[in-house]
Amino acid sequence: MTIANAIALLGGLGFFLFGMSLLGEGLKRVAGSKLETVLGKLTSTTFKGVLLGTLVTAVIQSSSATTVMVVGFVNSGIMQLANAIGIIMGANIGTTATGWILVLAGVEGSGGFSSATMFALISFIGIILYFFCKKSKQKNIGMIMLAFSVLMSGMQAMSGAMAPLKTSPFFIDFISAVSNPLISLLVGIVVTAIIQSCSASIGILQALSITGIIGYEVAIPMVIGMCIGACVPVLISAMGANVNGRRAAFVYLYFNLTGAVLLMVPFYILHAIIGFDIMSATATSFGIAIVNTIFKVSATVLLAPFSKVLEKIAMTTITDKKGKKSKSESTLLDARFLDYPSLALEQVRKTIDQMSLTAFKNLVASIDLLYNYEPGQFDAIMENEELVDRFEDETGAYLVQLNAASLSEKENQASAKYLVCLGNIERISDHAVNIAELAKELFDKKLSFSQSAVSELKICTDAIHEILDLTGSALLSNSSDTAKRVEPLEQVVDALTKELKNRHVQRVQAGLCTLELGFVYNDCINNFERVADHCSNLAVAVIEASDTHLQSHDYLRTIKKADHEDYRNALTGYANKYYSALDSAQ
Repeated sequence: MTIANAIALLGGLGFFLFGMSLLGEGLKRVAGSKLETVLGKLTSTTFKGVLLGTLVTAVIQSSSATTVMVVGFVNSGIMQLANAIGIIMGANIGTTATGWILVLAGVEGSGGFSSATMFALISFIGIILYFFCKKSKQKNIGMIMLAFSVLMSGMQAMSGAMAPLKTSPFFIDFISAVSNPLISLLVGIVVTAIIQSCSASIGILQALSITGIIGYEVAIPMVIGMCIGACVPVLISAMGANVNGRRAAFVYLYFNLTGAVLLMVPFYILHAIIGFDIMSATATSFGIAIVNTIFKVSATVLLAPFSKVLEKIAMTTITDKKGKKSKSESTLLDARFLDYPSLALEQVRKTIDQMSLTAFKNLVASIDLLYNYEPGQFDAIMENEELVDRFEDETGAYLVQLNAASLSEKENQASAKYLVCLGNIERISDHAVNIAELAKELFDKKLSFSQSAVSELKICTDAIHEILDLTGSALLSNSSDTAKRVEPLEQVVDALTKELKNRHVQRVQAGLCTLELGFVYNDCINNFERVADHCSNLAVAVIEASDTHLQSHDYLRTIKKADHEDYRNALTGYANKYYSALDSAQ
């Protein structure tokens, strides 16, 4: 092989790997931004897991990527190890799709219409769709066509560069050396461990088969070795995972190792006794694709009924040291998900749901302290405040990392919404702490509000409870209809707090309340007003996320117009409810 051939080989390899990456990205976009999140759904049976893993991996073109995601799910506690095993098995089958696609590179038509001509035509159509169409779906289809052409061009370039190897004495000696199945197996493991893609290494072997001097005695064990080598990037990824995450990675390794032993040992024993003619035959791209598929499907069929055994082996290998997790430990935001924005954003959503539940629970508990102070509950509020702060810090840092990636317009909108939510939820928790400290001050100083002040305060806290319930429901269900009921209630809370302040000033002036109690009461009311403001901000964020053309100022300005019937009706309903209660308290 000349230097020119070597350069052509490296260039072809570059096109090939880039085409694979681009093809997977294009397929993911066409399949939908929620493709990866489908993996997070728990599967009730191993068979369903196998189907799910096969489907997703066939689209993203990488069993290693699928398995890394599964490791992340198990590490985060989203998925149990038992549910992950079926998906891991299916990932092995799904990755065979690439080998069958690459078979097309060697197809030759009649009348001079070669595969290269076909790929050129696909490339031309793809470039038109990508550059001249405005719709994202058409652009994504164009990207897939371009990626396919780049992939096939790289495959053909590698095949052409490798053609001189059939006359190379060094290469012939190398093939003779790896004719030993164990050596060939090791070569397959090493090559895939370096490239970190089973699909890519098998594609290189398919390109190498163009030399015509590779027999199945070399190709079969090398393909199996490549399947085992695919475990390396998964094991590397699991190094920072918890016990269950590492177990999931080792299940992938044990599955491929066990499959290799169960299939290779009987096969080579029979070959030694009978002698299979195919072992001396020349390997082809088509034949290598068949070998790859047979091995992975057979291994899955053999081992699927024994998924529990694989789970036990992994649990025995990776023992749990019974380390107790801190209450504030958050594992949903796994760094492995950053390569899959839709999946990462889904984890951010779940984390924000947890954060909001904790913050809202804190506020409710702090209000209870105003009426019935308990030191233990005060301590719990302070502990939960630390948890909310940690949620904000970790999620904010995670979103910053995620925003550095290439996000779609919809993903950017979701990220912006979550950033707004983070700040407002954290502030609600801060107000819970403020109210709890005011309750503690009353308790420590043995102070108490007058009966009329308590009655009026109870009406305001009822309104705060309702606005919290509405906001929490809107966040958890992502319901813009529920979110639209928040703003009119926030307006009523504003009016209530102003009225309560005026009434308390009158009590202080009349000598019915001390000035010191007046300051505490006023601080409580101010905190309630701020909480309602933050609930309004959260509701607007939910509404904006459902309407990409809406801006918060436009929304608030529009709904407050006299002709906005739904808003006016809701405002009147809340006003009648709470103003009537306030009048009754006089």
